[in-house]
Amino acid sequence: MGAMSETPAPSRLNKRMAELGLCSRREADDWIAQGWVKVNGQVAEMGVKVLPSDRIEVDRKAQNQQQQQVTILLHKPMGYVSGQAEDGHEPAVVLINPRTHWREDPSRNRFSPPQLRGLAPAGRLDIDSVGLLVLTQDGRVARQLIGEDSGIEKEYLVRVAYGPVAQDSQAAFPRELLAKLRHGLSLDGQPLKPAKVDWQNPEQLRFVLTEGKKRQIRRMCELVGLKVVGLKRIRIGRVVLGNLPVGQWRYLGADERF
Repeated sequence: MGAMSETPAPSRLNKRMAELGLCSRREADDWIAQGWVKVNGQVAEMGVKVLPSDRIEVDRKAQNQQQQQVTILLHKPMGYVSGQAEDGHEPAVVLINPRTHWREDPSRNRFSPPQLRGLAPAGRLDIDSVGLLVLTQDGRVARQLIGEDSGIEKEYLVRVAYGPVAQDSQAAFPRELLAKLRHGLSLDGQPLKPAKVDWQNPEQLRFVLTEGKKRQIRRMCELVGLKVVGLKRIRIGRVVLGNLPVGQWRYLGADERF
């Protein structure tokens, strides 16, 4: 091995800041543009490359701005899409306003219009599904939930019918197919990661996944002859939907972590 291969390659400052968990890349670019980031004591220029040994300092203004960023938990109803409006369906963010703020929210936060700036869903929940949807201004939260290396669990209750059997699907559904749902299926030519799948009651399965391909649960069920009649996400990491009413939202608490 020559010395060349042992020298760590420099990476862009915004990428390095995201890897360190300081902020998202987009946020880093914003801070660098404002002159809020120093590398080895010098104000950093846009596009600069750094080594792991370089010292990165962030101005308090950036930290204060970050502390004011909100993460919102919404109980998404049917008929809304997670992200951009499509096919005439409204995005879930239109539900974030003072009228729909859950009255029992324990957070001291109060709604203000700047909280909608850059507020984006961290993960999808399709138009026919209900339950917990996270919207955040904080790039660190987005990276934690939907970054390439995210292993955060998402839990769903899924009402299913097996062929013509809508009552007591559990009795009719073969056990070996339940094992297949847990591990052994592929989507888009790729094997799926292991999932926890159990019967919650005779008509409802409980899924716990660590990945989120498009319409994944519906497609998994189709592969084993199950039809999804209803799908509700009830947990992301350690944060649960709880008593949050459908169509209403609350803030992620200061002491809550995914």
